[in-house]
Amino acid sequence: MKGAKKITVMGLLTAIALTIFMAEAQIPPPVPIPGVKLGLANIVTVYAAFALGPGEACLILLARVLLGSLFSGQLMTLMYSLTGGLFCLAAMLPLRRVVTERQIWVCSAVGAVFHNLGQLAAGILIARTPALAAFLPVLVLSGLLTGLFTGLTAQFLLLFLKEK
Repeated sequence: MKGAKKITVMGLLTAIALTIFMAEAQIPPPVPIPGVKLGLANIVTVYAAFALGPGEACLILLARVLLGSLFSGQLMTLMYSLTGGLFCLAAMLPLRRVVTERQIWVCSAVGAVFHNLGQLAAGILIARTPALAAFLPVLVLSGLLTGLFTGLTAQFLLLFLKEK
């Protein structure tokens, strides 16, 4: 995919991810622990990493994070989402080279754990409170579970669209 078609697809994926992000922000958190959420917009990021490539996935992620924090009026979200997203991509993109299209869920689960680690690191740096590390076990578990779900969804989406 090249040129205008690629830019159009990237714009549509960014709009979809942003819409999902804004809709999910209206849903109460599943548990009362900071940083635990479904992360449904990451379905788009995982899909983009495998369907379009690492550079395009990074641009879509950056646009979603920036616009999401601006539209939600939560500029602090920018720090946490950006750090988490970049940690996620840093873990996921090397794995992308070794997993098959039927193992995308593995890549996503690892990425989700790293996303939570990035958010936790940002929280510790911003609050200057190392005690926040106490959330680590819960964030790792929630990252594995939500990453598994988003990864399986992205995997099914990629395989379904490939058949069309």
